[in-house]
Amino acid sequence: MKLRTPRDWYRRERRRSVTRLLAAPIALIWAGVTTRRIARTAPVEVGIPVICVGNLTVGGAGKTPIARELTRLLTERGVCVHVLMRGHGGRLAGPTRVDPATHTAADVGDEALMLAADAPVWISRDRPAGARAATAAGARAIVMDDGHQNPSLAKTLSLVVVDGETRDGEWPFGDGSVVPAGPMRESLEAGLARADAVVVLLPADLPTVDPELVALFSGKPVLIARLEPAAPPPPGPQVAFAGIGKPWKMERSLRAAGCDLVDFAPLADHEVASERFLAFISGRAAALGAGLLTSEKDWVKLSPDWRARVTPFRVRARFENEAALAALLPRP
Repeated sequence: MKLRTPRDWYRRERRRSVTRLLAAPIALIWAGVTTRRIARTAPVEVGIPVICVGNLTVGGAGKTPIARELTRLLTERGVCVHVLMRGHGGRLAGPTRVDPATHTAADVGDEALMLAADAPVWISRDRPAGARAATAAGARAIVMDDGHQNPSLAKTLSLVVVDGETRDGEWPFGDGSVVPAGPMRESLEAGLARADAVVVLLPADLPTVDPELVALFSGKPVLIARLEPAAPPPPGPQVAFAGIGKPWKMERSLRAAGCDLVDFAPLADHEVASERFLAFISGRAAALGAGLLTSEKDWVKLSPDWRARVTPFRVRARFENEAALAALLPRP
């Protein structure tokens, strides 16, 4: 059973609950193990640039849209770029090149299947093995989606993606606690020390980035990107569901895009919507005279029959200053 991301994790100031106090020792162990693993691992070089798109929290920062946009920009520059992922949620260990015609999300994970529509994607729990396979297949640069805390593969450029939405009491790092006491994979200081630059991802309807947030990244280049709908939501009333890191952000995005959203159902991150759930949500939509919407990541996990009945809400990231990004990107 998958658990939903606690929204309370992202409150800057939180009450000291009994549950949280019990989680604190586990959080210390988690942080210590991560620090030792990174310090003791010798990264493997594969001979081509590796651009890592990572984050410091357990989900919902927007790594995959940024990885997709980097892949697009590099491809436009004539670079043969392949994407490398762990394949979270998939059964295959890899290295395996994702084939959207034959693989399912159960094989390779939802995000890998989603990105494979745009570029060659490899899933591999052994990142160096996946990078070698991509290189042998003709890649001249690799965009690694996730892996900032994975030291096994040498990175040419490490970008840390930060959710820039700080309104309504939310803060990207919560109060700085490490899982399971909070959302952090490691301390902010340790994660930033290995980053070459920070990408602050803003929703389309948030006009400016919080200067207090940017001040945390002093000494690091900060790039601003915006998460925008790839197309307007369908007309008429809609019922939506999503199994992403921060499902409440999709609800906000739909409303900001002008969607007539009459109901929204959150799922756990990477959770596969069961037939029972789909029958329920479809019945709810029918009762309200509404269409059905979901995230692109959830849509790729649906059966062909359900895909025909549900509309994917696709989003894309856009850098405000592509020239600043280009100056950071390595040249193969």
